[in-house]
Amino acid sequence: MRLVVLGKQGAGKGTQCARLSERFGVPHVSTGDMFRAVAKSDTELGKLVREKMAEGELIGDDLVLAIVNERLGQDDARRGFVLDGFPRNVAQAEALASMLSPLELDGVLDLEVPSVVVVERLAARRVCTNCGAIYSLSQPPKQDWICDVCGGSVIQREDDTEEAIRRRLELYERETAPLIEWYSVRGKLFSVDGVGDPGEVELNVIDALRKNIPTLFSDVQ
Repeated sequence: MRLVVLGKQGAGKGTQCARLSERFGVPHVSTGDMFRAVAKSDTELGKLVREKMAEGELIGDDLVLAIVNERLGQDDARRGFVLDGFPRNVAQAEALASMLSPLELDGVLDLEVPSVVVVERLAARRVCTNCGAIYSLSQPPKQDWICDVCGGSVIQREDDTEEAIRRRLELYERETAPLIEWYSVRGKLFSVDGVGDPGEVELNVIDALRKNIPTLFSDVQ
């Protein structure tokens, strides 16, 4: 499976991509996770990425493309992948098509969630600094913001402040939303309502995949 998942920040892309990755046995390739790893490094690049993320700014195309190209060239991505957070604009989509040629994407899933919902979700989100497990103000870890999974510290990310969230949504509308039209005219796009319990959304995603890419289910239970 070669799938791109689009959607606003906070639409639930990471959750659904992780579930699809497990179901189909392909890697979940998250540019956000890759950049957060870089941001932890004590380098000039790490400092630059930290500043961009804290301000809600996007990372430049050249660096994004280099990192994604290297990741998709690894052995575990030969059978396919679920791309989360990439491409973010039409130029990146064109570059991705060149990377994959002569192969093509199987499809592009757009998780539709209203902006008011994602602002509430992200402002309440808390994340483990060690393993990345996700919590919220309404569903915190069992003990004083200590991760239930690994014991790491659970914090609010710098890019989850309301100011940064609104800036990211503005950038999404300007840079990423045109991708919906770009992929739609190429017959690759299908949409799923991303509002609701993650399990319910997952069932809707699977139904949409069965309808739009039925060949994926020839050998998957």
